[in-house]
Amino acid sequence: MDKYLIEGGYPIKGTLRLSGNKNAALPCIAAAVLSEEPVTLRNIPAIEDVLVMIDVLRNLGAAVDKIDAHTWRIDARSISNYEVPEELAKKVRASILFAGPLVARFGKAILPPPGGDTIGRRRIDTHILALEDLGARITLENTMSFSSSRLVGASIFLDEASVTGTENAIMAAPLAEGTTVLMNAACEPHVQDLCAMLQQMGARIDGVGSNRLTIQGVKSLHGTDFAIGADYMELGSFIGLAAVTGGDVRIEGVRAEDLPPLKVGFSKLGVTWEFKGTTLRPNTTVALRVQPDFGGQIPKIDDAPWPGFPADLTSIMTVVATQAEGVALIHEKMFESRMFFVDKLISLGARIVLCDPHRAIVYGPSKLVGNVMVSPDVRAGMAMVIAALCAEGTSTIHNVYQIERGYENLVERLSAVGAHIVRAQD
Repeated sequence: MDKYLIEGGYPIKGTLRLSGNKNAALPCIAAAVLSEEPVTLRNIPAIEDVLVMIDVLRNLGAAVDKIDAHTWRIDARSISNYEVPEELAKKVRASILFAGPLVARFGKAILPPPGGDTIGRRRIDTHILALEDLGARITLENTMSFSSSRLVGASIFLDEASVTGTENAIMAAPLAEGTTVLMNAACEPHVQDLCAMLQQMGARIDGVGSNRLTIQGVKSLHGTDFAIGADYMELGSFIGLAAVTGGDVRIEGVRAEDLPPLKVGFSKLGVTWEFKGTTLRPNTTVALRVQPDFGGQIPKIDDAPWPGFPADLTSIMTVVATQAEGVALIHEKMFESRMFFVDKLISLGARIVLCDPHRAIVYGPSKLVGNVMVSPDVRAGMAMVIAALCAEGTSTIHNVYQIERGYENLVERLSAVGAHIVRAQD
């Protein structure tokens, strides 16, 4: 395991360009299984989770070629194996996204339980129930076995707006016979990217961007050349980084449609920005200050399915709140273990009361001092990096594999804008 050594207290100055959306790249890679023709995917981030998904494809028998650092060509016509290897499934939760494409095209799929971040219980019921509604037979023992002689369209109300559950249903439905109506569907930007890719492949999907999708079955899907959008989780991370370290940062590759939900959260901590074209420049000349609700009440920053504030950014917001004058309540409603990382921030000097697994009260501003931390998951790990960069002295962060699963070339990119961060061996 490698670690980061970070010396804090240096303002970040320069330009950061957003990578492709990790959460769009993973389902789009799985969706390539649906066609017998080659699929080219562009703007794919160079991160660990992508490499694991590529390894899964190769184990299934697909031919995969790396065209350049961010472009992959996938030819799934030669797939002859329908079982995802256990050692790969444990590395990334997105391995479950192969269930829908495999059972839709080949009528069978075998998957071990998926791995991923340690942020609490993450149900797979939505995936199973949706595929069952489409006609798949499912056996649950040590592995999940999906089989079907023919999928048939259905009216499906998802028991929760699960992003990956929605994506599995979206990938299975185009090759099902008849019409599928998917209600209570997730509609995050990465779900929209997956729909756009499938539409380019010949899928007939209406209602993209809403929580009600209508999918008309087709006989087959053809190949495509598709570029995924920018990673708005990375955008939120870089906004938070700029806010707590000062300096002058320009973030390039920003999509205007990704900003409104982020603005709702960041504005409560006094974070503002200028946005022109595709470049966003956080305003770091004004001190951070918690903006009370009407009547002087303590504001709450809480997450929700899109277009609510993204759950993956609550860790980042917790760090920003430690540097804002005032009191804020962070309410992470979707995962019951994600907020446990705040003990790492407390070890740096943050004044935080963890009320329960979902809520933390943050008092700011706090002077942070470097310490030793261990990253439990992608977003908490990035939050620790941001905290270390605004802390006084040196911090050490272990288990950086978890961070690099979601952030491309992080050390090099942050070093280029003035961060004092190096990667070293444990």
